[in-house]
Amino acid sequence: MTDLVDLHGTAMAEFDRRVTEVTLTDWALPTPDTDWDVHDLVNHLTTEQLWVPHLLAGARIEDIGDRFDGDNLGEEPAATWTIASREARTAWLAPSALDRTVHLSFGDVPGREYLWQMTFDLGVHAWDLARAIGADERIDGTLAEELHAWAEENKEMFTGSGLFAEPVPVGEDADAQTKLLALTGRKA
Repeated sequence: MTDLVDLHGTAMAEFDRRVTEVTLTDWALPTPDTDWDVHDLVNHLTTEQLWVPHLLAGARIEDIGDRFDGDNLGEEPAATWTIASREARTAWLAPSALDRTVHLSFGDVPGREYLWQMTFDLGVHAWDLARAIGADERIDGTLAEELHAWAEENKEMFTGSGLFAEPVPVGEDADAQTKLLALTGRKA
């Protein structure tokens, strides 16, 4: 098994690579998540990164309040993403970050579980962003395998949660990325 902190770095690099490919005219393009365009998708991931340093420092959702509601990208979306992702990554690299208790909206979880969720979101949404802007859709093979294995173990978290569309069927011979995307209702 790959080290989770390293896997997170890979997932972040995959999403970052796609953000750097977004052109001025791409921000309004639709994504595979029908509720979001490219701007909304990047804003979602940027906002998630903005929460990380605070949550890993012990803050609770109510402590932060509505500080990160709405559009956090501003006039320079890619630059805002870069800063937010760098600060989040730095927080994850701190000693004992994975052992901390993180207070999320649905309850307290170990830092390790929160990092899995963040890594999963980065990996899946890297594919979404690639699909939206017509970039290379292939994500790192090890990342796809590890995320698929984690998603299989945590299927109940997805089922009926509204976070993702219902799973779509794929053949047993499908690769890990295709199986991962299918679990979230995406067709590769």
